[in-house]
Amino acid sequence: MTVEQRYRRIYKPLVWFGCLLPLALLLGRGLGVAGGSLGADPAEEILRTCGKTALNLLLVTLAVTPLRQLARAPQLLRLRRLLGLFAFAYAALHLVAYVVLELQFDWPMLGEDIARRPYITIGFVAVVLLAALAATSTQRAMRALGRRWQRLHWGIYPATALGVWHYWWQVKADVREPIVYSLILALLLGWRLWRRRAALTSTSGSSTAPGRT
Repeated sequence: MTVEQRYRRIYKPLVWFGCLLPLALLLGRGLGVAGGSLGADPAEEILRTCGKTALNLLLVTLAVTPLRQLARAPQLLRLRRLLGLFAFAYAALHLVAYVVLELQFDWPMLGEDIARRPYITIGFVAVVLLAALAATSTQRAMRALGRRWQRLHWGIYPATALGVWHYWWQVKADVREPIVYSLILALLLGWRLWRRRAALTSTSGSSTAPGRT
């Protein structure tokens, strides 16, 4: 089986399955399939599931590059856009669920929450950043933006950091899970900084080696 065949027949279907599974399970619980339920506060459970899934997928998206480098599997890079789009989809569902289930379409209240409640503010900014990345994820947008496209898509780093921050402020009391998310994010960003520093050191060493001009 060629690399292209593995991507189309194995990797891509697995990503679709894994990304859609949380939504399918959530819908199943909401419909009471196999005795499942959304608990005493369905709105809170929907918000929590969509938000955490978005955050999980953002971290998985950031993990693609280290995994590609460690496994020497360049084909994994092709999964990054799909994972990022699913992350935005769940973040958008999180926001929609908040507007519909918590605020019941009270738009003035939404504006007040964004302006006055810091954890809502940073969560909203994260969704806006992800929306910009999703809107420019096509090959056409890449060609149109040129070099600016890469700089724009560095926005996934602050978006993920804001997502972790939003989650941390939201839980208030038990911050064990937000700490784990923060450590994973720090590890993923630290890997990138280490690789960049190693590349710069290697380039600097090569340029100063005897016989180099």
